[in-house]
Amino acid sequence: MSLTEINIKEKDFHNKLHSHDGRRREGFFYKSIFNLYEDFHLYLQKNSKNKKILDYGCGTGSITEKIAKLKPDQIIGIDISEVSINKALEKAKKLNLKIEYKVDNCEKSSFQENTFDLIYGTGILHHLNLELSIKEIHRILKKNGTMIFIEPLGTNPIINLYRKLTPKSRSEDEHPFVWKDFNLLRKTYGQIDCKYYGFFTLVFFLFYKDPEKSSLFKILAKIDQLIFKIKFLRFLAWSVLIIGKKT
Repeated sequence: MSLTEINIKEKDFHNKLHSHDGRRREGFFYKSIFNLYEDFHLYLQKNSKNKKILDYGCGTGSITEKIAKLKPDQIIGIDISEVSINKALEKAKKLNLKIEYKVDNCEKSSFQENTFDLIYGTGILHHLNLELSIKEIHRILKKNGTMIFIEPLGTNPIINLYRKLTPKSRSEDEHPFVWKDFNLLRKTYGQIDCKYYGFFTLVFFLFYKDPEKSSLFKILAKIDQLIFKIKFLRFLAWSVLIIGKKT
């Protein structure tokens, strides 16, 4: 497995992170995009059965384990971090789940062309050379195969300021999505569907505890979806759900 200097730095960062409990202090903000993960999992629930699936940048396998229960034909998880993969293998064995894990480079994987029906990832593309990874996903997807990814946006100036003030909380070379990155995706996939999340739900995150049970969260999430219908206001969002199909 050949690695660039940036690949090695990313591997070292995530090996160190997952050598402990893998938690980041930003975790308490994630409840503000609970609806994003709901939509992501709902899509996978509807589209995983009897499919050959790749978890692209699987980490320790927390999502892979959920998808493995949706009766895919086969599910494989890859990650550059051997610490993460070893933890994922250990958990899958304890849970008696049929998952194949391997250490691999997402930018240049060991898979043959046209291998997968579905490839998904959460917060992985912004750690990679985007052009290389988009081409690689396209290469290993089957015709009419689908990619679905959750990625952070780098367009809200307040969120970007927080990132600058907390550099040790993230890898040195990560690059949250900006508008030119969507142009790269469209060059490869033509039509992509994007849905944006996390403005008022983030601004008022201290005012609710459990988003699944909170009426306030549900109201804020609906307001977010209304304002994100206006293209100009999408820069306020924290995260995006991206779906593309190989034609």
